[in-house]
Amino acid sequence: MQCRAGCAACCIAPSISSAIPGMPEGKPAGIRCVQLTLENRCRIFGRPERPAVCSSLRPSSEMCGQNAGEALQRLQQWEQQTAPA
Repeated sequence: MQCRAGCAACCIAPSISSAIPGMPEGKPAGIRCVQLTLENRCRIFGRPERPAVCSSLRPSSEMCGQNAGEALQRLQQWEQQTAPA
């Protein structure tokens, strides 16, 4: 499966504990990554400063659903289910 152009759900919904350029403490869940453009494209895609967790994430029908809205909803739900108590 290919990423949906302009979706960016995986750059908004989950928390990222790794440093990101412009977000040295990582990214909280539900906050847009500062590296997202207005078109929801990653400014650091394919670059060495992109966090390994971002580079290793692979789209799947389970995660991405039928559209960007479903993807965001699913990732938000998974983030809540796996958050520390």
